[in-house]
Amino acid sequence: MNDAALKSDTQDIVVDEVFPHAPEVVWKTLTTPELMGRWLGMAPTGFEPTEGKRFTYQTTPAGEWDGVIRCQVLEAVPNERLAYAWKGGHAGNVGYGSRLDTVVTWTLSRVENGTRLRVVHSGFVLPKNDAAFRNMSEGWSKVVRNLDTVAAEQD
Repeated sequence: MNDAALKSDTQDIVVDEVFPHAPEVVWKTLTTPELMGRWLGMAPTGFEPTEGKRFTYQTTPAGEWDGVIRCQVLEAVPNERLAYAWKGGHAGNVGYGSRLDTVVTWTLSRVENGTRLRVVHSGFVLPKNDAAFRNMSEGWSKVVRNLDTVAAEQD
């Protein structure tokens, strides 16, 4: 568990949706680098759904931050659960690009006619991470809709 998960002044983003796709299809969409780039809007470099694997995303730099999001797979249970650390930003930045030490957890559950997908992005320290929390709260809802669209193409 990272430091952010242990702090009491943190906030989480939660998106919970049911898709008309089997867990295997959602998992493939969630863990195939080329598909990840399509639904997230930025392709991972070095991703494998293997515990301990480090990978990165590149986004828009800000101030002293180079725009690199550094991730590490914390848990990977095929067709059920994927969790990874999501770290970025720089201590010298305020607002967008401030230091971020969070965890993204995807949970897949088989339901009648599909899969319930729940994503929890946890560990936003407020008020320091207000900008990231606001932007990503809107962003994750769009990302989950995009994931559904890409998964539909895999069925």
